[in-house]
Amino acid sequence: MRPAGRGDTDSLYFTYPHFDPPEYRSNLSDDVPVAIVGAGPVGMTAALALARHGVPSVLFDAKSTFNDGSRAICVARHSFRIFERIGAVTPFLEKALPWTTGRSFYRGRQILEFTMPDSPAEKYRPMYNIQQQYIEQYLWDAIAREPLIETRWQSRITGASDTSDGVTLTVEDPHGIHTFNAAWVLAADGARSAIRKLRGLRLKGENYEGRYVIADVQMKHDYPTIRRALFDPDCRRGGTVLVHKQPDDIWRIDYQLHDGEDEKKAIREETVRASVSAVLREIGHDGDWELEWWSVYSANTLALDDYRDGRVFFVGDSAHIVPIFGVRGLNNGLADAYDIAWKLAWVLQGKAGTALLDSYTPERRGATLDVFANASKSARFMTPPSPGWQLMRDTALNLALSHPFAGGLANPRQMTPYSYAASPAVWADDTGFEGGPQPGTVLPDARTSDGFLSGLLGPGFSLVTFGEALAETAAELGLTHIVLPPGSDAARLLSASPDSAYLIRPDTHIAARWCQATPGALRQAFARATAGEIK
Repeated sequence: MRPAGRGDTDSLYFTYPHFDPPEYRSNLSDDVPVAIVGAGPVGMTAALALARHGVPSVLFDAKSTFNDGSRAICVARHSFRIFERIGAVTPFLEKALPWTTGRSFYRGRQILEFTMPDSPAEKYRPMYNIQQQYIEQYLWDAIAREPLIETRWQSRITGASDTSDGVTLTVEDPHGIHTFNAAWVLAADGARSAIRKLRGLRLKGENYEGRYVIADVQMKHDYPTIRRALFDPDCRRGGTVLVHKQPDDIWRIDYQLHDGEDEKKAIREETVRASVSAVLREIGHDGDWELEWWSVYSANTLALDDYRDGRVFFVGDSAHIVPIFGVRGLNNGLADAYDIAWKLAWVLQGKAGTALLDSYTPERRGATLDVFANASKSARFMTPPSPGWQLMRDTALNLALSHPFAGGLANPRQMTPYSYAASPAVWADDTGFEGGPQPGTVLPDARTSDGFLSGLLGPGFSLVTFGEALAETAAELGLTHIVLPPGSDAARLLSASPDSAYLIRPDTHIAARWCQATPGALRQAFARATAGEIK
C-alpha cells in the first residue's frame, strides 16, 4: 500500500518499468525444455542458472512490472555466490549495504550485540540489505542480455495438464488464450501459487498468531547498517520492532500488532503514520521522514510434502513459506532455484541420469525443515504464541538486563547454507579427515594466488586437488581441475594433505572428499552425484 494520492508503483526512489504482453507470433506454442512460472527473484534466478548451463527457458508472469515494496531485503553471502555464478552480482555489490552486526534492546536498554562470522578470506560479507525491487531489476537486466531466456509478462497460467512427455500450460494474456508445451515446469509463482492450486496441492504446517506491519520510510538517519530488534519498547509495549537500513535512505520498520488489534484499522494510513512516528522517536530520530510503502505480515511455517509433482517442480514460496525472522525466505528460495536448475540442465543435456532429479526434494525440503527448526525458535521468541511462551520470553529478557549470557536468547540465528550430507547424490565422508568441511556442506571460500577459491570453480563439477595425480581422470570426466599448493591457506582450511581431493558440485556444495584420492573413488562419487554410470 502507498500513501493517498500515489499510485501502486509511485515510489519515492525507484522507477518501475512497464512490460507489455507478448505479441502473437508463430512460436507462441513451440515446445521448450523448461517453462518457469513466476518472474520474481526465484524464477529469474532459475532461468539465469539454466542459461548458464546452455538450457533455454520461457518465463511467464501475470504482472506487468516488478513486485512493489521492499519485501525481502536481507540477502545472505551464499546468495551472492549464486548471483556471481549466474552472472548478475556486480550491480548488487555496487548498491547493497553489507552488514555483520545486530543489536537487541529490551525496554530501551541493549541486551545483545552479535557479529556474524566473517573474515578477509571470504569474498562476500555475511549479509547485505537491498530492496526487492533492485533485486528484481538487476536479475532482469541480466535476463535482458541472455538470448536463451524469453519472458512473457501479463501472461496468467490457468491450466497445467500432464502429457506423455511434458506439461501443457494454458496461458491467458490480453490477446487471448493459448496453450504452451514444456518438457518441465518450474513453479516459482509465490505463496499464492496458481500452479500449486491447479495441481490440487496444498501447503501444510503451522500458522503463528504474531502479525507485523512492514513499513518503508525515507529519511536521513546516521545509524550504521546494523539490524536492530526492540523488545517491549515504549512505542509498542508488549511488542517487538525490527529496524533495517536500506539503500537510498530507505529504512524498513517491522512492528508487531497486539493481540486483538484490528488489522483493518492498523493498516490505515493515519494509523501507520502514527505508529511509525512512535518508533522513530524510540530510536532517536526527530527529523523529517516520508512514508514510502507498507504491508502486513503473519509468520507461518508451511511446506509441500513433496516439491515435485510429475514434471512440475515447486521452487521458493510456492513450495514453502517461512517466517521472516532470520531472513531465510528469499535466500532459501534462491538456493531452491539453483539446485533444481543445474540438475535439470544436466539431465536435459544427457550428462546426468533422470534419477538425479529425485534428490531435489530431499535436499531442498530438508533445507526447509532446517529453516523451520531455527525460524520457529526465533518466531516463538519474537512473537510468543502463548502466555507460557510470553512469560518465558519476558523472564529471559529481564534476566539479560543483568546477566549478559541471557541476551543470547535474542539472537535471530542467521541463515547458513544447509548441508546435503544425507542426500542420495552425496558420497559418504572419508573418516580420515581431522577437520575441514564435510560432504554436503558448501565449500568455504579461501584466498588463493589467483583471488578466491570460489572464483576458480567451473560452471559444472570441479575437482580441487593439491597435486596432479588425478588430472587425467578429471579431464576424462569433464571436471574443472583446480590444483592448489599443499600448505596453502586453502589447504589448511580444507584440512588437506598432498593426496587429498574435493569434488564440488555446480551449486558449490561438496559432493565428496578423500584423504587419499584414487581415480576409481572419483569415478564412483561422480557417478553418484550425477545419477550416472561409473565410467
